[in-house]
Amino acid sequence: MRGFLASSTGVTCAAALALPLAPPAAATTPAATTTSPAPPVTRAAAGPEAYAAGGTQSLPLASRSSDRAPGAAEQGLARRDVRPFSLVGVVWDNPATELHGRVEVRTRATATGAWSGWRELETHNADHAADPGSPESTSGRVRGATAPLWVGESDGVEVRVRAETTHGTARTAPARSRLPGGLRIDLVDPGKAVPSPAHRARTEAAQPAQPAVLPALPARQKTKPHAGPRPRITTRRGWGAEEKLRDKGFVYTKKVKAAFVHHSDTGNNYRCSQAPSVIRGIYRYHVNSMGWRDLGYNFLVDKCGNIYEGRAGGVAKPVLGAHTLGFNSNSVGIAVLGTYSSKKPSSAALKAIARLTAWKVGLYGMNPRGKTYLKSGGGNLYPKGEKVRLNVISGHRDGFATNCPGKKLYAKLGTARAKAAAYQGR
Repeated sequence: MRGFLASSTGVTCAAALALPLAPPAAATTPAATTTSPAPPVTRAAAGPEAYAAGGTQSLPLASRSSDRAPGAAEQGLARRDVRPFSLVGVVWDNPATELHGRVEVRTRATATGAWSGWRELETHNADHAADPGSPESTSGRVRGATAPLWVGESDGVEVRVRAETTHGTARTAPARSRLPGGLRIDLVDPGKAVPSPAHRARTEAAQPAQPAVLPALPARQKTKPHAGPRPRITTRRGWGAEEKLRDKGFVYTKKVKAAFVHHSDTGNNYRCSQAPSVIRGIYRYHVNSMGWRDLGYNFLVDKCGNIYEGRAGGVAKPVLGAHTLGFNSNSVGIAVLGTYSSKKPSSAALKAIARLTAWKVGLYGMNPRGKTYLKSGGGNLYPKGEKVRLNVISGHRDGFATNCPGKKLYAKLGTARAKAAAYQGR
């Protein structure tokens, strides 16, 4: 891996939000623990300031047929009552094993007691991952998983998984393929806002220097000739990241030459006021369920155009993410919350992508309408080491055989490129 790990000794959230243009060298002395006072942030802008910790329930799936062997072709979980949760995903033991089949869940809404219809989970999720051979991918903690799905607060669940049918030959009848071993459903409670002054005081004592929101900077404060002004960004503190969940320290690559746009594939059934909860759910799923060191995306955007800091390490720094298998080095991953295979992204979300990329790639001298070369880390469409010519603003599918970022969002990337270039004054 071409990134490097900086020691977290003495590093506070203030260091995570520092905005130098180049990554720091491996730390030999503790980072400074003070910053200039943050601009005042109103409660309406910042959102809730403290959160009760959530949790994850992990329930094993069982065979739904007479076949009781590991990897049975039909598995599931009978309808049952569970503790409240809001996001679901199916995980399995070996990340190198693909799930070829159909995964469906139905859930019961806590508020109404009504059961949803069956909803399908995206099974091909290995393309969102750390690069092959990196410490993150070889940690021994990583598991295979579907994409997570946001279902809203629920207290009941039912699951069914069915392997795809294999083609028979002249001598054999069609058969069901085997499913990965260790299948289970993870039910994620992202935690709730806790507005009590005492709880906020304890949280602020643990994170004394990190503001909930980084305000947008006016155009006259550009840091590079063709860098767009920094947009307003809700920080990890602003969306309620529980920092003890992730690995300590930060991992950086050399620069940012390209931005990969994704959709989170978590469904569109969320209100923008729920976006912090959705992100906390994805964060828990990436770390606790899939075994990654932190949230995989560098930034997230909701359908109202709000921008959120993703993986920790500093919003202006080249933080190495786990978003585009084989192309995480020298790139940034931006996920739009929702599923955009058949639904068009909002104009607000597209504007946010343009503003964010105009600033982020502009810090490194990149033209959003231009092309660049990235070296493949392997595991994708290209052999390891091959230099691949890509758009500076690319869709995930440009580097991997995937539907992401969805047909409708991918079709709008040209608009985002043009807007981003205009924000840079090009």
